[in-house]
Amino acid sequence: MKITDTCVDCLLSRINLECSLCGADAALAAETEKECRQVIDELRDLPLSHPQVASRIHRRAYALLENPDPFDELKRSGNRQAAEVCMQVRGRLHTFRDYVHAAVIANIFDYGVKGHAVTRDFLSFFNEEIEKDLYIDDTDKILPLCSRVVYLCDNCGEIVFDKLLIQYLKSHGSQVTLAVKESPILNDATMEDARSLGMDRMVDLLTTTGGGAEAEIGINMDLIPDNLRLAIDNCTIILAKGMANFESISEMENLPPVAYLLAAKCKPVADELGVPVGVKVAKLRRD
Repeated sequence: MKITDTCVDCLLSRINLECSLCGADAALAAETEKECRQVIDELRDLPLSHPQVASRIHRRAYALLENPDPFDELKRSGNRQAAEVCMQVRGRLHTFRDYVHAAVIANIFDYGVKGHAVTRDFLSFFNEEIEKDLYIDDTDKILPLCSRVVYLCDNCGEIVFDKLLIQYLKSHGSQVTLAVKESPILNDATMEDARSLGMDRMVDLLTTTGGGAEAEIGINMDLIPDNLRLAIDNCTIILAKGMANFESISEMENLPPVAYLLAAKCKPVADELGVPVGVKVAKLRRD
């Protein structure tokens, strides 16, 4: 997906949030927004996807704010809250559809979208959402393809429920490669988060989407490490969590089957998927 005027407004609102999280004074916040606007003007007409543009803007803000991880406390809080809720609801999950649905509900833990509020009462939210259907439900088509899975993580908090889905897949014979971010960006899950949950001992391969200190939101195939490239070349399906992975992969061709697992939290993504804003999706793409 390409950047739109709506995306620009959203990006600038996230820069303001990052300034607030870092305790920036008015002068530094103004300078950060000014420079990030300039970066947007320089990049928006280039042949780059929205996640590529957004990543460069966030990295510029982090440098100006002299903080490599403004979302650190929000990430830790999300993981704690999700873990508490997980203990209370996991006994209600039985089928592949149940575990996918729960993992998509947890995509609510997203601080990268203007107008989307992360609930402070995730248990009540989960209990309400689990009673609703997935707006697009291709889980019956997805499951038979899950013999060799590449699982692309998205956010902290959410990763707790990704773990449950991966446990289900492993217990049913799937080989799973799990990819997280190599360095912090927004509230995306990193290697530290995956290891803290013991996921390195659960999956067949724990790796990153690459990029080093310049790791991007979503996935950039020019940056991925060799082990992830080999896993993608040999997998039977990619399970791509969240909007940034959808925005990245929707630009790509000649991929294995891809299952987009996400809540459509903004209008550009919802429009691209052909769904209303706010609905939950488990959509299979076959090239």
